[in-house]
Amino acid sequence: MDVSWTLWVLTILGLSALIAVDFFIGRKPHDVTTKEAGIWTIIWIALAALFGIGLLVFGGSQAAGEFFAGFITEKSLSVDNLFVFVLIMAKFSVPSHLQQRVLLVGVLIALVLRAIFIAAGAAVIANFSWVFYIFGAFLIYTAWKLIQEARADEEEEFEENRLLKTIERRFGVADRYHGTKLFIRKNGKRVLTPLMVVMLAIGTTDVLFALDSIPAIFGLTQDPYIVFTANAFALMGLRQLYFLIGGLLTKLVHLSYGLSLILGFIGVKLVLHALHESGAHVPEISIPVSLGVICGVLVITTITSLIASKKQEQAEAAAEANKAVEANKAMGADEAADKGSSIDA
Repeated sequence: MDVSWTLWVLTILGLSALIAVDFFIGRKPHDVTTKEAGIWTIIWIALAALFGIGLLVFGGSQAAGEFFAGFITEKSLSVDNLFVFVLIMAKFSVPSHLQQRVLLVGVLIALVLRAIFIAAGAAVIANFSWVFYIFGAFLIYTAWKLIQEARADEEEEFEENRLLKTIERRFGVADRYHGTKLFIRKNGKRVLTPLMVVMLAIGTTDVLFALDSIPAIFGLTQDPYIVFTANAFALMGLRQLYFLIGGLLTKLVHLSYGLSLILGFIGVKLVLHALHESGAHVPEISIPVSLGVICGVLVITTITSLIASKKQEQAEAAAEANKAVEANKAMGADEAADKGSSIDA
């Protein structure tokens, strides 16, 4: 897809305007309701759909298909990010009314860092086609690692990265939150507030997720414009999605398996593309097939996750009921024993 500098500038300005509107709406700290999160999630998805339709009209079905496949993939991988965001919020004990501000700025930092990753990835791909082998192998390895982690079923804890620890040592951190302030003066020295630290934590942690999501979307399209816009739309609605499905995250027990299948599938697609580019006569996986596989895997894993979660809840409820029955039996036996002792006396 041939994209002029004018279109790039207009797109960035348009996205910046949307971010400004989002910031204006969330400028006042407040607890985000499920209704508010639901409405804005629908709006962001609708905007992404309209953008995709615009690509269909002006860029053709290939561009539109690549955008929707990339958007859905990035969105699904972003949902996995929310698990870590929950851990970060708990680690720093972020007050509920400040969480939407944290996510807004944190996601903005992530978007800027991802833009740098995308530019670097596009430059490498344009000059070295063999990099597809590396991307493909990395995604297949990541998919296998994701399955192993899902099977381990261990309780996760957030651990601050080196960059974050260095910043904290360099500037110092206040011992409590000071509203929406990012810096305060303490003993004549300017120090960070915990709010600033948690924003940096979310923004920089997302870079680790970009290590698999960026190669994944390059496996669906090599167009930097589509890669960037798909990432932008996937990330910009992440704040509202956090509040909308926060309670459902623990129910998506099979999500990691679904994501591993998607990453593995795209990894194979990348390897086949690399072989095709090198002159080998191998089939390539088309965008419609990719889109179908991605959507199918997400639908199936969501359904199986909800079924498994419901069965688990029923099993736990039955176990609690049995405990209550056993406790009542034990209490009745104790009362009978007490009565027998009284009669003997």
